[in-house]
Amino acid sequence: MNGADTAFVLISAALVMLMTPGLAFFYGGMVRVKSALSMLMMSFVSLGIVSVLWVLYGYSLAFGDDIGGGLLGDFDHIGLKGIGVETLSGGKEGIPVFAFALFQLMFAVITPALMSGALADRVKFSAWALFITLWVTLVYFPVAHWVWQADGWLFKLEVIDFAGGTAVHINAGIGALAAVLVVGKRIGFTQEPMRPHSLPLVMLGAGLLWFGWFGFNAGSALAANGTAANMALNTQVAAGAAMLGWLAYERIRHGAFTTLGAASGAVAGLVAITPSGAHVNAFGALVIGVAAGGVCSWAVSLKYKLGYDDSLDVVGVHLVGGVIGTLLVGVLATGGRAGLDQLGRQAVGAFSVMAFSFVVSWLLAKLVDGTVGFRASEDDETAGVDQAFHAETAYDFSALGGSPAGLHAVPSPGPGDAGTAAPEHTMVDA
Repeated sequence: MNGADTAFVLISAALVMLMTPGLAFFYGGMVRVKSALSMLMMSFVSLGIVSVLWVLYGYSLAFGDDIGGGLLGDFDHIGLKGIGVETLSGGKEGIPVFAFALFQLMFAVITPALMSGALADRVKFSAWALFITLWVTLVYFPVAHWVWQADGWLFKLEVIDFAGGTAVHINAGIGALAAVLVVGKRIGFTQEPMRPHSLPLVMLGAGLLWFGWFGFNAGSALAANGTAANMALNTQVAAGAAMLGWLAYERIRHGAFTTLGAASGAVAGLVAITPSGAHVNAFGALVIGVAAGGVCSWAVSLKYKLGYDDSLDVVGVHLVGGVIGTLLVGVLATGGRAGLDQLGRQAVGAFSVMAFSFVVSWLLAKLVDGTVGFRASEDDETAGVDQAFHAETAYDFSALGGSPAGLHAVPSPGPGDAGTAAPEHTMVDA
């Protein structure tokens, strides 16, 4: 066993675990007061559900030996059967399989949590828990096998996805779009302002995501080596460049540099560098970051033009950012890999995952909606899903002599819906 590499992977796994609570804060600050707890819980519950499923069968389906066509792993490791503390990956000198399994578990946890932001304010918590149980089983575990297992079909096609542009971000982004089309729009979408209730929470969440992303990206090297160092550097560079790209677009388009834009831009850069960072140099990371910041800032406005209600811009940031990073590595890869041939492979990887995930996600959302009902009732949505499904509120306003309901009609001018500055909308406090 290589002790240094093992320690590095275990620390990276802990960093990736922190990203899910960070995501909860990032999303939680973007919603209105009456939905803040629900948003936190929709991310947090993934830590419980996916951890259990991973041990029962998830690891085996994702990283077991292929059962045919590079599509799915076998069932030899159900319950992590056949794996012991002395079982190593990487040959005679490697890391324990348990360390690898733990690291990959954290990827499986955060991927469905990413989708939750698209459905903010309007779904039943129990239905969401059922949906992500089905989704990781039928979508995430198979796609992880395609991309990262040595006998997965995209792996054998030599699609570059170092840390999850296809399996995590494109997968979650297009799955979120499918679910949104089934669930429908929030009450008042485009008619009433829906202001983020706590931008400091958004910034805190973005900071935790940025911090944890070093484990997400550099840890995917599975060794404390030069590849990990290059990936860590490119992670920082791309996130910073994307933040500036988003802010520049925002200033030109809307006339302001917003904190929400800075946070969203950084995340867009982190998304885009995830598949590509180990295969580009620092200049390539700058290009990918700036492209992701500008294009994703533009893409979040498409929901108003196309009429789908992606509450917190999961599609605009994760789907679009994932596609940008996955395709640009085909152009910017070092070591002689860049070119039309590699770009074609990258396109096959991106769009095959997109097609599969959209179809299966839509079917699963329809199944949940047709059985237990996916959407909250109109009364529950209007009053707030926090009280309806959790019997709690995020803040106690009684000491101030008021309640959250008393804040709903306090308008003020400024950026609009979460993820974009839109002067045609105004902001309210809850």
